[in-house]
Amino acid sequence: MSQPDASEFVVAAHRRARESLPFTDTRDFDDAGRGFIGKLEPGVVRSEDGTVVWDNDVFDFLDSEDAADTVHPSLWRQSRLTSMQGLFEVVPGIYQVRGLDLSNLSIVEGDEGVVIIDTLTSRETALAAMDLYRAHRGERPVKAIVHTHCHIDHFGGVLGVTDQEAVARGDVAVIAPEGFVEHAIAENVYAGTAMGRRAGYMYGAALAHGPSGHVGAGLGQAPSTGAAGIVVPTIDIHTTGETLTIDGVEMEFQMAPGTEAPAEMHVYLPRFRALCIAENATHTLHNLLTLRGAVVRDPHGWSGYLNEAIDIFGDRVDVMFSPHHWPTWGVHRIVEMLTLQRDLYGYLHDQTLRMINQGLQGAEIAETMQIPPALENAWHARGYYGSVSHNIKAIYQRYIGWFDGNPARLWPHPPEALSARYVDAIGGIDKTVDVARAAYESGDYRWAATLLDHVVFVDPDHSDGRALYADTLDQLAYTVENGTWRNFYLSGATELRGANFGTPTNPNAPEILAQLTPAQIFDSVAISINGPKAWGERLSLDVTFTDLDETHRVALSNGVLIHRRRLDKDGPADVTVATTKPRLLALLGGDDTSPGVEFTGDRGAFARLIEVVDEPDPAFNIVLP
Repeated sequence: MSQPDASEFVVAAHRRARESLPFTDTRDFDDAGRGFIGKLEPGVVRSEDGTVVWDNDVFDFLDSEDAADTVHPSLWRQSRLTSMQGLFEVVPGIYQVRGLDLSNLSIVEGDEGVVIIDTLTSRETALAAMDLYRAHRGERPVKAIVHTHCHIDHFGGVLGVTDQEAVARGDVAVIAPEGFVEHAIAENVYAGTAMGRRAGYMYGAALAHGPSGHVGAGLGQAPSTGAAGIVVPTIDIHTTGETLTIDGVEMEFQMAPGTEAPAEMHVYLPRFRALCIAENATHTLHNLLTLRGAVVRDPHGWSGYLNEAIDIFGDRVDVMFSPHHWPTWGVHRIVEMLTLQRDLYGYLHDQTLRMINQGLQGAEIAETMQIPPALENAWHARGYYGSVSHNIKAIYQRYIGWFDGNPARLWPHPPEALSARYVDAIGGIDKTVDVARAAYESGDYRWAATLLDHVVFVDPDHSDGRALYADTLDQLAYTVENGTWRNFYLSGATELRGANFGTPTNPNAPEILAQLTPAQIFDSVAISINGPKAWGERLSLDVTFTDLDETHRVALSNGVLIHRRRLDKDGPADVTVATTKPRLLALLGGDDTSPGVEFTGDRGAFARLIEVVDEPDPAFNIVLP
C-alpha cells in the first residue's frame, strides 16, 4: 500500500515554520564542513560476511536545500547536517570521524600515538573510522581509549579500535567514569529486549530511506548494526578535577553523573584548549526520557553541570566538541551555547515544577509551555531528538509518577478492554472509523490516531481502520520536527501496512553478555522467571565458578529467584553446578551440548529452574494488540 502525499494542513504548518525560524543563519553548515579532509567512498561499511552494517549514501537525497513537503523543514535542515560524512580536523592534533554511525569517533594525537574518545556503536564502523583516519594521517598506535559515558553508541565499537589482549598487556588504557560497566550492563541487558524492540521504532530501522521515510534521528542518522562489544575500563575517574597524562596528552575531567547518562564525564585537553562536553551540550534538545525507554534523567543536575563547566573551562577553551554533531569554535560562541543549553534544561525543569504546583498534569503542561525566544531561535536548542513535549512529561514522571491525581484515572481499563468500550459507545467499529476519517480530513490527526488506535485494538484485521490509521501516522510523521517521533509514526504505519518487523538488531551482544558479573547473570535470570508458573517450586542451587573461584547460592521460592555469595553456614543445596562463567552463560542460553559442566546432586533441580524461565519476545506488538 502506498503512502499518502503531505496534506494541505502539513504543507501549511511547514510554511509557518519556514517563516518563523531563522533559516538565514547558516553558521552550522560552515561549522559542520570546517576542517574537512576526506570521506569514505562509498560510504558503506560491511561486516566480514558482507552484510551492510552502515550505509550513509542512502541519505544522498538530502543534498537538496529545499525540504520535501513530507519532512518538517527544520528536521530536513538538521538531517542534512548530520548526514555529512568524513574525517575532519577539529584543531591541529584533534580529529573527528563523523557520519559513520549515530555518534562520532574523536582522535587526539599524542607524542607517539593517539587517544580515542568514544568508539561508535559497532566494531565494523569503528574500524572503518580508524582506517579513514590512518589513510590521511598515517599509522599511530592507540595508547588510550576514553569512554565519556555508558551508552552503547559510545563504547560498542571498542573492539574495532583495540583488542582485549592489548588492554590486558597494558598497551592500551581504557578510561571511563565510575559506574560505567554496571550502568552499561543494566541498560543493555535487564530491559534490553524491550528497549531493542522500541529502538527499532525510534531509529526507523525498518524504514525505507527517502523524503517519505527515514531521514535521520536528530542526534545522527541511525545507529550502525554491526557487532557491539565492551572492554572493562582499566582506569575509573571518580572526581571532578582529576587529571591524567597519557602519551603526552593531558586530560582534566569533570564528572557529570545522572545527566544524559547515569555515568558521564567531560574531558578537557589543556594542550589544545579543547573541551569534550560528552553528550550534554549537542546541537539539539536532548532526551530526559528516551522513547526507547530508560531511567528518567535529571534536568536540574544537567543544568548545574553545564553551569559548572562554564565556571571551570569557560575562560580557557577555544573549541568545544562532542561525540555527536559538529564542534563549536571561539570562547564567546562556546560560552553562549553552554549558557543556552544550561538554561534550556533549567527552564524546562523549573517551569514544569511551577505548573505541577499549580495543579497541571504532564500533558497539560506540555501543551501550554512557552519557551523563551532566545531558546526558541537557537538551532541547537530545537527538539530534534528530545522534545519539549515528552521531556516535560518525563519531568512530571520523575517527581510525581504515572498517576496524575484524578481518581477516574487511578484504575482505568487496559487498552483492549478500554478500546472495546470506546468503540461501543461511539456506535460500533464502522462508525468509529467514520468519525476518525472526519478528523483526518479536517487535519486533526492526533484525534484520528486516538480513535483508530481503539479500532485496531478491537479488530486488528479491520482493513479500512488499519489503512486510515497508517495514513494518519504518515501525516503526523510529516508534521513533526522531532526525528525520533517521525520514526515512531512511520514505523507504526509500516507495521500496520505489513507485518511486525521485530527487532532488527541484537540488544544482547555476546561480547557484552560476557562481561556480566555472577550477580548480574542471576539478576538477569530472576527477571525472566515466570512467577505464577514457579509458585510451587522450592529449590536451591550452588553455582561454583571454576574460573573465578567463587560459589553462589541460588534459591527459588514463591516465584522469586534470590542469590548471594555462598555462606559457610548454608546447608547443602539440591544441586551443585561447577563450571566457568562463559559455559554457564551458554548453558542458560540453551546450549547443553558442550563439555565443561559438572553436576552434583539432583540435576533435575536445575532442569526445573530452566523450565520456569521465560524467553523474552523481541517482536511483541506495539501498534496492534
